[in-house]
Amino acid sequence: AVVSTQSTGRTVPLQEGVVLKRPTKKGKGCFVDCGIDKEVQIDKELTPGMRVTVRMNTESNSGKYYKGTAVSPDAPRKELGTYWGYRVRLADTFSATFTECSYKDGYDMTIGTSDTGDCADDISIRHFRHVLIFLGGLQGLEPAIESDESLKETDPRTLFDTT
Repeated sequence: AVVSTQSTGRTVPLQEGVVLKRPTKKGKGCFVDCGIDKEVQIDKELTPGMRVTVRMNTESNSGKYYKGTAVSPDAPRKELGTYWGYRVRLADTFSATFTECSYKDGYDMTIGTSDTGDCADDISIRHFRHVLIFLGGLQGLEPAIESDESLKETDPRTLFDTT
């Protein structure tokens, strides 16, 4: 059955979850915690702790757990037109944050956040398709920028659309 969220009673064909470190029989996939009343067994064997988007099976799930299928994290947006949150990724260098973008045309809006930047009340954000938000540490964005030897520029205001 498609899962109904407890708070709204709304049916949700897709869920987001975290792969559990729970044994399964070989070839039987793995278990995922989707924050619902039962765990979900999916078709793929994935690494515990990994985030996964799950399509809930529409067949009967009256057993100890629900059944589902791992799908692309883009499925909710592409199939349902639903905003599904943001993505987090690690980059080896500051510049790789920009150059290793998974979007064909890159980011069309970049924002650097920092205690040393402009007040959020004083900036305007234009329409965008793909935004990169870089969260600076306690000392601002400068230490991350300065640690990247491939960058000649060290002023965050010249590297981002908005800081």
